[in-house]
Amino acid sequence: MPAVAGPEIERLIQLLARLPGLGPRSARRAALHLIKKRELLMAPLTAALETAMEKIEVCRTCGNIDTHNPCTVCTDPRRDPSIIVVVADVADLWALERANAVNGRYHVLGGTLSPLDGVGPQDLSIDQLVSRAHDPQVKELILALNATVDGQTTAHYITELLRDSAVKVTKLAHGVPVGGELDYLDEGTLSAAIKQRTLF
Repeated sequence: MPAVAGPEIERLIQLLARLPGLGPRSARRAALHLIKKRELLMAPLTAALETAMEKIEVCRTCGNIDTHNPCTVCTDPRRDPSIIVVVADVADLWALERANAVNGRYHVLGGTLSPLDGVGPQDLSIDQLVSRAHDPQVKELILALNATVDGQTTAHYITELLRDSAVKVTKLAHGVPVGGELDYLDEGTLSAAIKQRTLF
C-alpha cells in the first residue's frame, strides 16, 4: 500500500497496528483520530505512556501489573487469603476482576505449558505457585485456565505437583454460557456442560 503521509505518521500507524485487535485499516483510523484530536487525546496519551514506562512493575507476589509492588490486589486486606486463583496471563486476572467473580488472591503463571512452542515448567512461575500453595493460610487453589489443550495440560501438571499437599485444587466449570442457546454451541461445550451438570 503506498504511503499517504510522512514517515512519522506512517510510523504511528505501524505501531498502532501491532496492538491486539487493530489491523492496518483500524490503525489508520485510530491514527487519524488521534491526530485530529491531538490536544484532547494525544498529549494525555503520551503523558500516560511515559508515566507507565516509569512506574509500572510486575508484582513480586502474584505477577500482576501495577504501579505498586506488591500490587493493589495482594495488599487489599478485604481479600480472602485462603483462596488463590491461578491464571495464565494478567488479562485473565483483569477479566475475573471485571466480573467480580472471586474475592481471593491471584497467581499469574505467565503463560501455559506448550511443548510444541518450547514452553516448559521452568518458563512459568509454577515453582512460586507451589511455594505459595504450601502456605498454611491457603486452603484452595482455583485453576482458572483456558479450556485449551495447553491450558488443561498446565492444570493437570499443577494438580500432580500438589497431589500430596493439604490444599484443595479446583477448576472452572465449562459449559453453557449465561444466555447461551444450545443450538449455537459446539459439541465440546455441550459435552462438558452435560458432564458437569449440577442439581437444579
